Amino acid sequence: MLLLDSKIVIINGYEIEVFEYNTVIVGTGAAGFNAADRLYDYGQKDIAIVTEDINAGTSRNAGSDKQTYYKLTLSGEDSDSVGELAQTLFNGQCVDGDIALAEASMSAQCFLKLADLGVPFPVSRYGEYVGYKTDHDPRRRATSAGPLTSKLMTECLERSVTAKNIKIFDKHQVISILTSEGKLKGLLCLNLNQVKDKTKRFVAFNCKNVIYATGGPAGMYADSVYPFGHYGASGIAFEAGVTGKNLTEWQYGLASIKPRWNVSGTYMQVLPRFISTLPDGTDEREFLLDFFHNEYEMLSMVFLKGYEWPFDVRKAGSGSSIIDILVYIECCMKGRRVFLDFRSNPLGRDIDFTKLSPEAAEYLEKAGAAFGTPIDRLLHMNSPAVDFYRNKGVDLVKEPLEIALCAQHNNGGLSIDKWWQTNIEGFFAVGEVSASHGVYRPGGSALNSGQVGSTRAARFIASNRQGAPEDMNKFKTATFGKISEITALCDQVTGNISNVSEIWDSAAKRMSQVGAAIRNYDSIRQTIGEIKKALDNFSQIVKINDTTELPKVYRLYDMLICQYVYLSAMVDYTEKGGKSRGSAFYTDKSGKRLDERLPDIFSFTLDDNSRGNLIQETKLLDGKCIFNWRERRQIPREDDFFENVWRSYRENGNVY
Repeated sequence: MLLLDSKIVIINGYEIEVFEYNTVIVGTGAAGFNAADRLYDYGQKDIAIVTEDINAGTSRNAGSDKQTYYKLTLSGEDSDSVGELAQTLFNGQCVDGDIALAEASMSAQCFLKLADLGVPFPVSRYGEYVGYKTDHDPRRRATSAGPLTSKLMTECLERSVTAKNIKIFDKHQVISILTSEGKLKGLLCLNLNQVKDKTKRFVAFNCKNVIYATGGPAGMYADSVYPFGHYGASGIAFEAGVTGKNLTEWQYGLASIKPRWNVSGTYMQVLPRFISTLPDGTDEREFLLDFFHNEYEMLSMVFLKGYEWPFDVRKAGSGSSIIDILVYIECCMKGRRVFLDFRSNPLGRDIDFTKLSPEAAEYLEKAGAAFGTPIDRLLHMNSPAVDFYRNKGVDLVKEPLEIALCAQHNNGGLSIDKWWQTNIEGFFAVGEVSASHGVYRPGGSALNSGQVGSTRAARFIASNRQGAPEDMNKFKTATFGKISEITALCDQVTGNISNVSEIWDSAAKRMSQVGAAIRNYDSIRQTIGEIKKALDNFSQIVKINDTTELPKVYRLYDMLICQYVYLSAMVDYTEKGGKSRGSAFYTDKSGKRLDERLPDIFSFTLDDNSRGNLIQETKLLDGKCIFNWRERRQIPREDDFFENVWRSYRENGNVY
């Protein structure tokens, strides 16, 4: 049935229902919901939200031992300022200063909105939002509402959006971003509820603006802590001409794979056994002691891994990130499976806690946990951590927990300006899909960035990009070719066999082996060639025998484009002299051997920070990646004399 506010166009034999809005928001995580909520409050109500699954995504389904929100200090006597916070973000290397200043300036506003909506951030009896220090944080700016902070944020924002009756198109997968001459035209979606019906399979949106809040490209990796059902959609953005930025910069860490969850904090501090097995579960052995000189050196490093959870090349030698490398060797080089076992102490022996490092011994003594087995200590220190896995079907009291070195967060993404608009006019990127971070970032800054970016984009649209989209005839003329190409893929891939899942699994596993925390130039180049061949022959290689698999076909297409662009950026970084930094270990035969006990491949050269002021930008053009290196934009130093700012604010255009 044709909805009253839609129209029909016929392209390539398909009847395509077209909806028209000023702005469409893609994604229903914390950033997407906030964008819609802000737009409505700013007066732009001709909006809609499009989402593959309103209940999926990282914001709603991910967390950690204590999920952090990073913001300006709002308690105690600690000194802080917008300028200091901006400088901290800027110090993370490869960060544009105007973005850092915006995130610092608006952190309090965005945080307090969440508190007013009902997110239970802890507050003192006098109204102070108390804080603690997180990684790369010189102050105590971090706070938390518990292990599910982003879930609580999303739920509160969703209630606000629902109360405003903002239209939500659930079960709609964006499969193409429609552009022409550097300007946004709209979106083409697959209606996931109607994939079998050719007359209802595709839906298009003719819109003046899109706020893209699809999260990081999690689907690229097999070993991933992103929740199942979160794939990202950065590939089709690159295909549409959107520029990428800092694509080499990711964060990786140890995580369980079923369910996907960070094993940081207490999970490490209770000193579990690390065991590996053959794929069939046989040949169980504790492998860490093959590297460490004695069991107490090993146990102390495992404890430290809880504090220093992200893989960091600076800590890969004599630091805690050696644990990540040892797990990677077992999984990706030996083809074994790795588990945490909380049921008994490492090596099956009682622990003399006085022989641990002073930090570990003191912590466990103060926590009253210098006793028993790992599960005894975990139940004593953090019983909800046990309850979490039990509720997900894994009882740590009775069984081991499978883990891997997993992709956790993309610090790079789509390049944006100070209003979170990309190089495509009318196309904004907010949340993790946007490249607001650099090499290092304070823990929890991603949650703040998503709220600030979506607020900035909404304010700019409400002030500068109002009005209806262009008329339907112009829309159809501008998008006919691309829609024809994308819809034709349905018929081209349909056949008598189905191999899309097999190709997906192979491609994702390959990416985790060559393009994650451990990167080898030759292996990456070889993989790029394989991906390019698959993309060039996509409709001939990929096959399905049921149209219910079409969503995965389009996701695979997006994923392969994404892998191609990201891996190409890694090759360019290496060819420009880039070395190991952040969470990326680039092998280097002429570099320093990490340790004689490790395979030869683990030689590297640590980056000297000389590239911290440079930003790599990547553009996909005619099937090839074009790179541009530029100096990052410095933190703006503008006139903050009150009367002058007030006058600019009144004139509006000078501010927004």
